[in-house]
Amino acid sequence: MSTPNLNLSRRMRRLRHSDAMRQLVREFDFNIGDLIHPIFIEESLTESLEVSTMPGIQRIPEHALAQEITELHRLGIQYVMPFGISHHKDSVGSDTWHDDGLLARMIKTIKQTCPEMMVIPDICFCEYTDHGHCGVVEDNQVCNDQTVANLVKQSVCAAKAGADMLAPSAMMDGQVKAIREGLDNAGFEHVAILAHAIKFASSFYGPFRAAVDCELSGDRKGYQMDYANIRQALQEALLDEQEGADILMVKPGTPYLDVLSSLREKTNLPLAAYQVGGEYAAIKFAALAGALDEKKVIFETLTGFKRAGADLIVSYYTKQVAQWLKE
Repeated sequence: MSTPNLNLSRRMRRLRHSDAMRQLVREFDFNIGDLIHPIFIEESLTESLEVSTMPGIQRIPEHALAQEITELHRLGIQYVMPFGISHHKDSVGSDTWHDDGLLARMIKTIKQTCPEMMVIPDICFCEYTDHGHCGVVEDNQVCNDQTVANLVKQSVCAAKAGADMLAPSAMMDGQVKAIREGLDNAGFEHVAILAHAIKFASSFYGPFRAAVDCELSGDRKGYQMDYANIRQALQEALLDEQEGADILMVKPGTPYLDVLSSLREKTNLPLAAYQVGGEYAAIKFAALAGALDEKKVIFETLTGFKRAGADLIVSYYTKQVAQWLKE
């Protein structure tokens, strides 16, 4: 069979013919410095407990937190996002604004164990309320302004404990503005805000709710974003920028890469994506079933976040990625 003469001046495969060439022209990549590791800490737990909906992820006893942080730092992880599983829940999540509450204790332990570890606590109430909603509930509705006032108290408490950056996730109107003013007035101008600027009312959160024991009756559609809307989502994020957010986050990640990409065109702030529990579980269970190569899929996924515009990625795979990169 004769070889046709294609007379091509441009052959795109020239830039793909070897590993070295592909690496040379690679446009996007990630490293461990791009990843934030969420951790679950439960008070009064005696030993680590694997989360059934997220194989490989554990609830860590509060007494074992220092040991876990030491291990994460040894792996090269620089950023952690602690979530507390409280045994002192009430209707408003008041444990979060007490200096001796679980939130404050977690932050203090992390900073005492590893001062250079950046602590970015979740600022919300769903893990600390007896009803599982993200704020004050009256007549089956979450009250925006009362919740914001409590978020400010929680934020100042976290800053006093040593938090480097706060990640408010309650999706209340005006929360970033109020938190910024509260921090500044309390002398914490240096504490940054990573806003959950676009947090969709997503079914992908199911595994997380089991992990932190915050199941609820009803739903969060009255305050989290409708996943069908992108213009409204961008408006939410740009409002957070105006109110003083330092970093804007899109959550969940994979189903909303179009939103992340569109936001990248609208702002010069750093952007984050959150690869949430459902995304983690989908990959993990598929890998356990032998349906895909876990490491390759995760590296591809994380690179996809970077390509879509993310500077930072919150992922439950961070510790595993750090171990893979050490190999």
